[in-house]
Amino acid sequence: MIITIFGATGMVGKELVKQALFKGHTVRAFGRNVFTAGFNDDDNLILIQGALFDDKQVFDAIKGSDAVFSALGGAVDGNDQTRSLGMKHIVTQMQKSATSRIIAIAGMGILLDEDGNLMMDSKGFNKSYLPVSLEHNKAYEYLKNSGLNWTLVCPPDIINDGPTGVFKTAIEHLPAGSTYKINAGDIALFMFKELEKNEHLKQRVGISE
Repeated sequence: MIITIFGATGMVGKELVKQALFKGHTVRAFGRNVFTAGFNDDDNLILIQGALFDDKQVFDAIKGSDAVFSALGGAVDGNDQTRSLGMKHIVTQMQKSATSRIIAIAGMGILLDEDGNLMMDSKGFNKSYLPVSLEHNKAYEYLKNSGLNWTLVCPPDIINDGPTGVFKTAIEHLPAGSTYKINAGDIALFMFKELEKNEHLKQRVGISE
């Protein structure tokens, strides 16, 4: 497959690149700092230095790809709209191309609690995460209304470590017995499993150790 990865230089993004190349996929790694991110040379790795809000650059990175991974990051104070507006640009350019499959990362705040409400609206939610959760929710709305074949992976705290293969998932909720943490490598591992099996089309998925 040809896979375009946005947010390729972040914790999960680098794991996605590494695992994609290991699986023999062709990777288009998109970002502002891809040439200084320390990627190993690989004939199947195409580094694309570009701006997420430049429609032509985003379209060119997506056109001809079989799937898109989005691991967009940024500040968490609510002033950084990379996650929401970035997703809007990606969705728009995917709609203009022939690529319909996208698997993206958000945060657990937009999952549902036991009462069916958003976790970020519950009393026990850490309000310091509310601004970034609102950004994630906007990105979710863009995906939900896009007509694309999307899956949104919503982890708790992400640990900068490789895959263990030991994790659990739940549809629309954080898994029962969550430790509220997950390795970046395990998120990437699940995203590739989802790409291969398409078990959670148009669903939010909670993931945790």
